[in-house]
Amino acid sequence: MSEVDGARLFREGWIAGVRRHFPGEPKAGYVTPWEGTPEWEREAAGAVCAQVRQFVEVSAGKAGRLSREQKGRFVATCWTAQMYKHFEEPKPGYVADWAELPKWQQETDADIFEVIERRFPPS
Repeated sequence: MSEVDGARLFREGWIAGVRRHFPGEPKAGYVTPWEGTPEWEREAAGAVCAQVRQFVEVSAGKAGRLSREQKGRFVATCWTAQMYKHFEEPKPGYVADWAELPKWQQETDADIFEVIERRFPPS
């Protein structure tokens, strides 16, 4: 799978998670399809997908034993690093610590990890 395919998988996981967990109607930007996603966001999504894939692989599949919170924290931390890569001064919400993220976003991040984990079981 190419990095673009991984980025799309991440984005699809994000949109599905937002639709599942966001209370009420999400902002349009939260559910913008791939075609409308900015280039920096596509690159960040691809990088985080690759990091999750590698994490699952090097753990010989034992990452599946992590709690949902641990999985979500991993995605959130990888995303934060990407925000610092792409923005000199990222918006505070882009780099918020796990405890500061709304519950819907924590759940969505955990969903993303699990989507990637299911799609790329360790070899």
